[in-house]
Amino acid sequence: MGRRLSADGGEKIAVADRPRSRKGAQTRARLVEAAKAVFETDGFLDARITDIAEGAGVSHGSFYHYFDSKEQVFREVADALDDRMNAPLSDVILVASSNASPRERIREGNRQFMLSYQRDARLISEVEQVSRYDEQLKAERRTHLQAYGKQLSATIAEMQAVGLVDRTLDPILTSHAIGAMVTRFADLWLTQGIVECTLDEAVDQLSRLVGNALRLPDVPSEKPVRAAGVR
Repeated sequence: MGRRLSADGGEKIAVADRPRSRKGAQTRARLVEAAKAVFETDGFLDARITDIAEGAGVSHGSFYHYFDSKEQVFREVADALDDRMNAPLSDVILVASSNASPRERIREGNRQFMLSYQRDARLISEVEQVSRYDEQLKAERRTHLQAYGKQLSATIAEMQAVGLVDRTLDPILTSHAIGAMVTRFADLWLTQGIVECTLDEAVDQLSRLVGNALRLPDVPSEKPVRAAGVR
């Protein structure tokens, strides 16, 4: 099932139904990749298990050795998508080894997020639609959002403690508000076509808005923020 985050922000590995052999794991991975391609092209409702199996190079019956249903493989595709979309948070913005300033990290994180959104815009839209009636998928996405919000809010709190961020801001509310702004903008721009701009313009404006909202300094600070990964 891939990497998952628990509600407290820790990593949780789903092991149920995971193939024990290397060949089995490779076949399962091919099925997930083939399913992603089919869902992007046909949408969830019109996607056929036969097409997913064919894309993975396995028989129709073999699909059910790894997944119980189309819904189950879709949830795994959505889980992998969630990992890709949130990678900039852990790999860029919160990485402890970076010497970049908070504003520089936010800018690069926003750039990577927008590039990922652009590549997966069709699938993101499909996941949004399916999660409206698939209660299990909705619950999984809720857990992920809560976990990522806690990660970011912990960093905001640490930065407040050393005077880098406005202390009047509520870390939890701020983290979710920032995430909602960036994600909603990406939807208006890359999915709905309501906003017209270049990638550089989008990244620049969003990064300025986030940095200004937090009242981050424009230059790197010598005050360390170690616990949450920003310094």
